[in-house]
Amino acid sequence: MSETGDHQGDWLVLVNEEEQHSLWPGFVAVPGGWRIAHGPDARDSCLTYVERAWPDIRPRSVRMALTNAATAADATHRA
Repeated sequence: MSETGDHQGDWLVLVNEEEQHSLWPGFVAVPGGWRIAHGPDARDSCLTYVERAWPDIRPRSVRMALTNAATAADATHRA
């Protein structure tokens, strides 16, 4: 997550295509490749959102590769 020294003001939770989350100050432009998932809101509310929405911090591609590998291994064992 991004961090700045000023915790006052509105914050955003951004998400990229890998479903990684970032805490982002509301006054800074959203960078390319990211979208707003929550906010603007207080920093603590944004942190609570991230904790609930992002329980597995591995990138989406890693989660999918591991799931696919497990499914393939399971299918091999059943054959």
